[in-house]
Amino acid sequence: METGHTARLQVRRGLEQSHADVLTAAAFDALRALAPLDAQRRDLMQRRMERRALRWRERRPIEFLDPGARIAGTALSVEDARAGRFDGAEIPADLQRQWIQGTGPAARPGATTEQGLRSVAYALLSGADGWMFDGEDALGQVGAMSLDNQRNLSLAIDRAPQFLKVAERVAGEMNAWGRGFFGREIVADWRAQLDFTTLIYRVRGLHLADRHLRHADGTPFSASIADLALFVSRNHAALRARGRSVVLYLPKIQTAEEAALWNRLLLAIEDHLGLAAGTVKVYVLVEQLEACFQLMEIRAALSPHFVGFNTGRWDYINSVADALGWDPEFVNPNIDAIGMTYGYMRNYEDRVRRAVNTPDRNGRFALWQGGMETNIPVGSERGVETGMARARAGAEREQREGASGKWVAHWKMVHIVRPVWEVVGQANQMGRVFPPLSYTDDDARGLRLLEPAPRTVRGARDLISVALQYGNAFGQGLQAAALKPADFFGDDDVLYLMEDMATGEIRVSILWEWLHKSAALNADDEATSVRAGDRFSAELFERLLDEEYRKLLAASDRDVFDDSKTTTLPVAREIVDALVRSPLKAPWFVDLLNLNLENHDLAVARRRIHLYLETLARDGRRVDQNLDFVAP
Repeated sequence: METGHTARLQVRRGLEQSHADVLTAAAFDALRALAPLDAQRRDLMQRRMERRALRWRERRPIEFLDPGARIAGTALSVEDARAGRFDGAEIPADLQRQWIQGTGPAARPGATTEQGLRSVAYALLSGADGWMFDGEDALGQVGAMSLDNQRNLSLAIDRAPQFLKVAERVAGEMNAWGRGFFGREIVADWRAQLDFTTLIYRVRGLHLADRHLRHADGTPFSASIADLALFVSRNHAALRARGRSVVLYLPKIQTAEEAALWNRLLLAIEDHLGLAAGTVKVYVLVEQLEACFQLMEIRAALSPHFVGFNTGRWDYINSVADALGWDPEFVNPNIDAIGMTYGYMRNYEDRVRRAVNTPDRNGRFALWQGGMETNIPVGSERGVETGMARARAGAEREQREGASGKWVAHWKMVHIVRPVWEVVGQANQMGRVFPPLSYTDDDARGLRLLEPAPRTVRGARDLISVALQYGNAFGQGLQAAALKPADFFGDDDVLYLMEDMATGEIRVSILWEWLHKSAALNADDEATSVRAGDRFSAELFERLLDEEYRKLLAASDRDVFDDSKTTTLPVAREIVDALVRSPLKAPWFVDLLNLNLENHDLAVARRRIHLYLETLARDGRRVDQNLDFVAP
């Protein structure tokens, strides 16, 4: 049924009533203004899949663009973009210094509004220079969490009395922790502190469909458009009234053509709201190998909105594994061996820092925000001391390499890592001199460079355990979860790491790679009688999967919720098993998790997994719609 302001869009039954403060007439006006661009998005996503399939068929690596070509969706040539012949954005005052950006969502599964507002308060009182409130990889999607997220952010941005009451209490709790950990309070004036942190929002990627909205003909509606329209239309006036920028993070971009579509979406929302072009500023997460071949082209295609790149780790590793899934010679080592100084990661980071320090025609540079610090200072004294030393060393390395700041996954880490930049005192490192970007065959090879590193049964166990735990957490609505391999449950010297969707993606991807490329393990393992040189076989995978699954069933409620062991955990196992064993590699773990959200029936899960893999094999198409959508 379509009525009134919802014409041409359908909303899941009941949400217009339960979230009337979010799904307002003005919100629907913004959604309708952007909706015509959804057809272009769907076309680009299908071409993504066709490009991927062609590379697999022809065993063709990703290449740099022809410098004489035009960037699709723009009037710019590739050569002009690489030379900086475009008008980039000015960096606004509240983004000039972003030493530490925290990340996390503004909603919790099954939580009241007050409980969700606590998450926002902890973020805005953390002392971070910016906080990226996540609508994507770290935000659960059970119930109406994406809409709860929007509600809680608006209450905080508007400084609603309900939020201020929560913030005052949270400040007291943070000071209590500070006195215990540092011997001092960390929030001097909580009201003033709320205005210290730049609020940033990460929209969902172009590949995702929204769970609560769809086109009237039943076609899935873009999650990117839903997030963009709701966040900007609801909050731009309040942010600008306080002299703050409207800032977004854009994830999972693969090409400059996709960046150009984002630019059209940004210009469309600005035009709809009567804002000057370029009002909305964006960072781009460089999470895809193909994007690293088109950095300057992406930067140019997003002018006048682009302010910087971010070098994430997990998503990028996953994209490299996926892009080279066709190559039997490309086999990753254990996940913990692939740090930012490893082979292809080192070359990726170097290209990003050179891209942001290439001036545009007006002499403007862009920002480079370093990657994620996933450690949490909770554990034994020895474990915390070791973990925090590792975190500080990582921050010092990124600062030396030219990053203007980095990410942390927990508010407590702000106070551990931010001093690295405070000691230096520079607001940013824009304009540091690095060699200009080049586009040679050697550069391309560097972006897929493997180096000797362990590939072991221990590494496989870790991949399987965390993949299962992450799939289980996703089903519980916890897309950001503190995890560690099951063998370390109860060992407080080994800290939990804050993991999000990218964690699951890369672990399933590497397991697929090891199995289907018969990866050679390079260390003995007494428990399984594996010897160095033995291959990772289907039999070994099934054995390890069974053993790691049984460890999770036997774990305490602290590590694996007891009520998940007969609901979401069996479904997670079914998905991990199917994706790893499938001869055709699926592009996204999240697709099958989304299809089974709030489904605890194994028979239904198996049917949906079969539907997805069969459709992918037959049509080269992802099944991405909400199969449980109930229209009004």
